[in-house]
Amino acid sequence: MSTNGAVWGRVRSRLRGFPESLAACGAEATAYGRCVQAATAPGGSLRKNLCAREFEALRSCFAAAARKTLKGAS
Repeated sequence: MSTNGAVWGRVRSRLRGFPESLAACGAEATAYGRCVQAATAPGGSLRKNLCAREFEALRSCFAAAARKTLKGAS
């Protein structure tokens, strides 16, 4: 039972770092949100891959932040 508690403790400590790391992706999140908002506004036309470039930038930023957070928690 104590082994399971140790695992959850490591998981919790890793998860605590994510909000601060993901906050670094604000510019990418804003760009993606603006693209989606413009596409869904009256007269807009949201289509698959319309905001793919912005989404990929956001995804890459999140992945980099997650790697950094996990490295720091090891």
